[in-house]
This record gives sequence, C-alpha cells and structure tokens, in this order.
Amino acid sequence: MTTPDPFLRITEIFHSIQGESTWAGLPCTFVRLTGCPLRCVWCDTAYAFQGGDRMTLQEIVERVESFPTRLVEITGGEPLAHRNSIPLAEMLLERGFTVLVETSGSEDISPLDPRVHVIMDLKCPGSGEEARNRWENLEHLDARDEVKFVVAGREDYLWAREVIRSRGLDRRVQEGSLRALLISPVWSGVDLEELSGWILEDGLPVRFQVQLHKLIWGAERTGV
Repeated sequence: MTTPDPFLRITEIFHSIQGESTWAGLPCTFVRLTGCPLRCVWCDTAYAFQGGDRMTLQEIVERVESFPTRLVEITGGEPLAHRNSIPLAEMLLERGFTVLVETSGSEDISPLDPRVHVIMDLKCPGSGEEARNRWENLEHLDARDEVKFVVAGREDYLWAREVIRSRGLDRRVQEGSLRALLISPVWSGVDLEELSGWILEDGLPVRFQVQLHKLIWGAERTGV
C-alpha cells in the first residue's frame, strides 16, 4: 500500500516585505496555512479560517524556492495546529532557508526544530483569547525567538507590562536569552503617540512596531 505524501492546506504563498518583528523590512516569502482554533476579536486574516488548497510538502517547498529570497515565514491561521507544519519547517531549513514561524502561542512550540525563529503571541485580554495562552511555551523560547503583544488599548498595555515584568521577560531580553519583545497596536485602534509615551514612561525593553505592510499596501487584503 502506497503511503500518501504528507500535505498541508494552504491559503496562499506569496513574496512580500516582512511587515513585523525584528525582521521587518526584509524581503520574505510567506506560507499561510489554512485554519485556526482561535477567534481573536481584531483578527485581520479571517479569510484563512477556511478553504485553501491541498499541497504536498514538496510542492510547498518548490513554490517557496521559486521566489528570490532565503527568508520564509510559516504563518496562518495557526500553523502549529497542523502537525505537518513541523516537517515543513525542517525541509525548508535543510534547504538553507531562514525559517520564521509565527504562532498564536496556543499550541506547543517544543517540537519545532531549534533552528526555527519563533515569533509567538501572548494574547492580551482585548483579543478575547487570553485563556488560550500556553504559558509553558515560555520555557521553550531561546535567543532566536520573539514574543509579541497585540494591544487594543491601555488595559492590554498594562496587562502586557505586568506579564513582561512578572515573568522576567524583560530580564531575558537584557541578558540575551530572548531576541525581542514586540508591542504591536491593533490597526487604527490605538493612539500611537499615547502608546509610545507609555513605553517610554515605563522604560520597557520592547520594540514598538506597526504593521509595515499595511502602511505600504493598505489595511485591506491585497494579495501581498
């Protein structure tokens, strides 16, 4: 009996400018998987909840290799809700790609190859999904990895500040055992000057980021 080739359901694969994280501004190929168990209030990729096309892992890798960059991000949806995202990351690493995995933090990150750069959300209360945070994931993050807080207002910011301090994330950044902490405002939902002021007042060792791709192409889905 022939074993079927491993596959994933893919919403889109595209070449664009990385809009977030410490990798922002770099050309990057995005592999967006279909499906997510979370329903964040402010989600801007709800179109990836359903549908998509079934592609074998080899087909996905070949498509990624057709673009002129060695940086690739596996995203979603929620990529780690799909078991074959793990071997996909390994295949890309073996072909010499720098691999980013953007995850909601609700799924176990420990099976990922340690060469992967994890960009992991911690869901603030304003997302409606705070209860889905898998706190034990913090133990598996290392100097390659980043933690992101998407904030919808002052309450979310204060929650993020408390988590950063109480769980020693600020110390980990300062000692180099965590690559970065990211504060990302909900698009058009937070006064950027106010948020900047809060960060400066508190002296948090965080990177304030906006979604660069939305500044370039607009807030609506444009295929890039």
